[in-house]
Amino acid sequence: MSAPLRGFRMMRLLLPVVAIGMALLLFLGVGLIIGMIGFGGKRGFSGPCDASLGPLSSAAASRGVSDPTRLSDEQKQNAALIISVAKGMGLPPRAWLVGLATAMQESALRNVNYGDRDSLGLFQQRPSQGWGSPSQVTDPVYSTTTFFERLVKVPGWERMPVTMAAQTVQRSAFPMAYARWEGLAAALIGALSDVVDPTGCGLGAVDLPDKVVRAAVGFALGEQGKPYVWGGTGPNTWDCSGLTMRAYQAAGIFLPRVASDQYRAGGHLPVEQAQPGDLLFLATDRRDPATIHHVMIYLGEGMMVEAPYTGKPVWTKPVNWNDPELVPLATRPGTAPNPA
Repeated sequence: MSAPLRGFRMMRLLLPVVAIGMALLLFLGVGLIIGMIGFGGKRGFSGPCDASLGPLSSAAASRGVSDPTRLSDEQKQNAALIISVAKGMGLPPRAWLVGLATAMQESALRNVNYGDRDSLGLFQQRPSQGWGSPSQVTDPVYSTTTFFERLVKVPGWERMPVTMAAQTVQRSAFPMAYARWEGLAAALIGALSDVVDPTGCGLGAVDLPDKVVRAAVGFALGEQGKPYVWGGTGPNTWDCSGLTMRAYQAAGIFLPRVASDQYRAGGHLPVEQAQPGDLLFLATDRRDPATIHHVMIYLGEGMMVEAPYTGKPVWTKPVNWNDPELVPLATRPGTAPNPA
């Protein structure tokens, strides 16, 4: 057989292989593009409530199991422990949500002494992968603390969907699985701590439950007469944002430390529509939230409570609706922030 005929025959034999290879490359390429769109801050990920993320979104997760009454006492106790450890570390409710969803997926909220390979405990942590000794990873407080320590080191974890944040820490073979437990985790947080909307994916500045408003306002009013000290976060001295932070912490809602960040920690509404418990702000440029320097809690009937400034203790006073520094939008803590 001549060389040209042998070459032609070889090409006929190779064509199916080449076609299969090209199809495979095309499939992998499309998968890579989808992954880049769905899995990363600068590559298309826009936030924890991004509906475009499909199974990663809170809306999809909420269709999963969400009835905490069906859990055993052991599971409920472990859920309460996870929340307690996170609170003790000063972490916001969204971290609790990630921790609970992770533990539910990994161990069904049980502190088991077995698992895949050398995985153990609530979070199925592997001693061989540097999580600690077997006795440590089966200590619920240790394993929970270690999980949260690694979570907060993940850049932008607060803005990730719950399942993505969990997967970044755990590196599971089933990265989408955590999403199905987000509804249950949110229900557990509501049942065990009265936190409003731990997912941060609520309906904007909806009304807060009366018990939340009463707890926050009652705490602030109870601090009247205590001196203002810049940087004060209680219990004996306060600055403006220290008082509001602790007041809402008493109500189960965790706010950032400084006033300008607290402005972005909830849904917005015009100050004219403010209700008791809403936060009011002062700024050197009332049109620029970056210049906010003071925060107050509205009490209703034109009154507010605040930690004002050096030389004046925590007090109540009428709101000056004509103050040129009054920011035109109030913030309702515990509700979903408005879209940027």
